[in-house]
Amino acid sequence: MADDNFDEIRKNMLSEVKNEIKSGYSSEEYTLIQAVNAYDEVLRSYNLFSERLTEWYLLYYPNIRVQSPNLLADLIKVIDNKDELTLENINSVVNDVNKSKTIYEKATAENIGKEISPEEAYIVERYAELIKKSNETLEELQKYIDTTANKLMPNTVYLTNSLTASELLNKAGSMEKLSIMPSSTIQLLGAENALFKHIKFGSKPPKYGLLFKLPEINTARRDTKGRIARVYANKISIALKADYYTKNFIAKELKESLDSSISRISKSPVKAKSSTQTNRSYSSKRHNQGDGERHRNDFHRDNNRDSSRNNNRFRRKDRKNHFTGKADKKPNFHK
Repeated sequence: MADDNFDEIRKNMLSEVKNEIKSGYSSEEYTLIQAVNAYDEVLRSYNLFSERLTEWYLLYYPNIRVQSPNLLADLIKVIDNKDELTLENINSVVNDVNKSKTIYEKATAENIGKEISPEEAYIVERYAELIKKSNETLEELQKYIDTTANKLMPNTVYLTNSLTASELLNKAGSMEKLSIMPSSTIQLLGAENALFKHIKFGSKPPKYGLLFKLPEINTARRDTKGRIARVYANKISIALKADYYTKNFIAKELKESLDSSISRISKSPVKAKSSTQTNRSYSSKRHNQGDGERHRNDFHRDNNRDSSRNNNRFRRKDRKNHFTGKADKKPNFHK
């Protein structure tokens, strides 16, 4: 009887745990986190594939250089097939008459590159198709990130953009954790390594992390980037609380206040560094150093001091007497 009750209680507890796990991961925020990670990985692979294709195809046509990897992937199919190598076919890919003429002249002129064989042309075309598929995957992931981020974080996306808002969510781990973070933490999300380096070795503290991708920050004046990042983090912190708790759309008011603060900071005069500040920064440099860097500097200083003493000792030994012209002998006290 007791065993039956125990089995029943165990089944009920397991079912409750399963239901809680299912409800906990039912939100789309976890799918959005996986999509952002997938976007970063595919983008990294796409850049590597593009560099490899460009370097590979320069072996056959070193005089043809195209900036866009997708355009190069489309041109490869036209250039490798001599029957389809016409100005009209190239223009249908490039959509620019002048560029098409330049590419056509270089493709039909005397080539100094390696002669491409049918087997090599086939494998290069297949590799070019991989780049096109990667680009299509990036576009589909971008559409999904835009849609889901606007649904979960409309206020934050309005202030920043869908990709930056999703990356902030990815760093925090969940909407709940991100919404209760202070603005100072949001400002430094993505700059953890620089922050730990500052804490351990006393280097300069970071002023921004993922927020640096925003054009208002990365195009700002150097001495105002940190202040603009701080203002941005304050508004994003308010927007995140509205997205997670109240579900009210207050982004327009926040954007107006943000724009006025950014314009005020941008118009502020450049702060010149005074001589007292410079001297104070030099005098406090050793005080701000971490233990590891301070011990390392002391070690190098002691080594330099020992080496200078050894050099002076050898110089005294080899020094000659000005009266006799002979080297001074070191007295032996052990005789």
